Amino acid sequence: MEILHQTVRSLIGYLGWSDSAVSLVEPILLALLVLLLAAFANWIAKRVLLTALHRLVRRTRTDWDDVLQEKRFFTRLSHVAPALVIYSSATLFPQRADFITNVAIAYMGLVGLLAVDALLNAVVAVYNRFEISRSRPIRGYVQALKAFIFVIGGIAILGTLIDESPWKLISGIGALTAILLLVFKDSILGFVASIQVSANDMVRIGDWIEMPKYGADGDVVDISIQCVKVRNWDKTITTIPTYALVSDSFKTWRGMEESGGRRIKRAIYIDMTSLKFCSPEMIERFKRFAFLGTYIEKQLAEIEQYNKKMGFDLSEKVNGRRLTNLGTFRAYIREYLRNHPKVHSGMTLLVRHRPPTEHGLPIEIYAFTNDIRWAEYESIQADIFDHILAVIPEFELRVFQSPSGSDLKDLSKL
Repeated sequence: MEILHQTVRSLIGYLGWSDSAVSLVEPILLALLVLLLAAFANWIAKRVLLTALHRLVRRTRTDWDDVLQEKRFFTRLSHVAPALVIYSSATLFPQRADFITNVAIAYMGLVGLLAVDALLNAVVAVYNRFEISRSRPIRGYVQALKAFIFVIGGIAILGTLIDESPWKLISGIGALTAILLLVFKDSILGFVASIQVSANDMVRIGDWIEMPKYGADGDVVDISIQCVKVRNWDKTITTIPTYALVSDSFKTWRGMEESGGRRIKRAIYIDMTSLKFCSPEMIERFKRFAFLGTYIEKQLAEIEQYNKKMGFDLSEKVNGRRLTNLGTFRAYIREYLRNHPKVHSGMTLLVRHRPPTEHGLPIEIYAFTNDIRWAEYESIQADIFDHILAVIPEFELRVFQSPSGSDLKDLSKL
C-alpha cells in the first residue's frame, strides 16, 4: 500500500498542485485507487480463480466438490478478495483507519457467515444422497445450528461495527430474553419437535401420512424445524408446523409399506330374502365349482354324522344341520381368495358376517394384497369384487340394491 501512496504523491507533484489542494485531493485519489484495486481483485477472484476452480471441480471424480459449487460456496468465499484489499488500505487513511478496518472485518465476517451457510447446505445435500437420510433427516438440526451461528455471528459483526466487545452485547441481550422467546417461539417449538420426531422415528421423508386437520394426505417431501411439507395425491403441497406432529395425531402408512401387504376391507350387502337351505340339485351343482368340491364333501360327511348322532327327524327342514347357499358362498369366497395369486398368503384373511342393516346382510371381505402400489392394489381389489359380484347369482343369492328409476318404471307397467 505504500507504493500506492507514493504513486498518488508523484502524480500530484507532477501536476504541481498547491499544498492546500494536495490535502484535499490526495485522500480522494487514494480512495479511488483503492476502490479500483478492490474491483480488480474482485474480477481476478471471480473471472480467473473461480473459473479455474470450476473447471477443476468438473474434472474430479468426487461429488462433494460439485455440491459445494452448486450451493455457491466458492462464489461466496470470493467476496473476501475486495474486502482484504480495503482492509490492507486502512493505514492509508490515518483518520479513518479504525472505521475502515472495522467495516472490512465486519464485511468479511458476513461473507464468512454466508459461506458457512452454503457449506451446511452442501452437507445436507450430500447427506440426503444416503439411504439413512430417509429415516434420520438432519435438516432440522442444521437449521438450528445455522440459527445459532447467525445469531452469534451477527452479534460479533455488530460489535465490530460499533467498536464494542461482543460480550457486552450478549450480556445486554439477557434483558430481552422474554421478547426473544416470544419472537422465536415457533422456531423453539419446531426445534424441540424436530428432535422428538427424529428420536422417536415418527416421520421420515417419503412416508405417506394423513392429517385431516391440516388437509394433508400424501408423501412427506421435506422436514425442517419450522414445517413439514407434504405433497398430496392431487399434487398440491400442504405445510404442517413441525410441532403439530407431536401435539396432534396423524396416521402414517409406513407400516403398510414395510409389511408388503395392503388391506382390502369391503362388504357386499346380501338381500336376506334370498337366503335358503341348499337342495340336492344345488349341492350337486356346487360340487362342480372350483375350490368347493372338497369343502362340500367334508361338510356333508360332518353334517350327516352330527344329524345321525342327534337323531333328528330330517323330514322337517328346521331339524338338524344343513348347508345353506350363503354359507357355501362364504366358503367359496374364502377358498377363492386363498388361491388368488395377488392375495397375501401370510396375512389375515376373513370372510365374515356383519350385523344386519336395513340395506341387507353385509358379508365383509378382509384380506391383504401382496402388491402395495396404489394403482395395482385398486386393480386387484376391483378384479376380486368383479368376480364375487358376478358369481353371486350362481348361489341363488341376490345383492341388495335400493330401487332405481328403472325399477320403479318397470313396476308402473304392471
